Amino acid sequence: MSKLWTLLTHVHSAAGPIIMLLYPLYASVVAIESPSKEDDEQWLAYWILYSFLTLTEIVLQPLLEWMPIWYTLKLALIAWLVLPQFRGAAFIYDKFVREKIRKYGVIRGHKSPNGKGKIK
Repeated sequence: MSKLWTLLTHVHSAAGPIIMLLYPLYASVVAIESPSKEDDEQWLAYWILYSFLTLTEIVLQPLLEWMPIWYTLKLALIAWLVLPQFRGAAFIYDKFVREKIRKYGVIRGHKSPNGKGKIK
């Protein structure tokens, strides 16, 4: 039983970097190389949300240390954001983030990356 528990602990620990970083990195490269814009939006939205989650986690670290289930909840949330069946990152971005950007005009007046004109 203890060997099984040790194995499950290692699998659980390895699942985080694989689900949160390795697969999204691979999928982002594939998205950049594909002609479709839809997958680009999914992965840009993922990296925006993942960055926000990581920054929030850094700020709330003392509180989150008292929640033993936090890592498992985070893993489930990230899996929902990442899995192509759900497209959770694009959903969250469309329903919440885009609305706030438009409401507060966060990108109004910023130049495009090539320096020609403004972002629409």
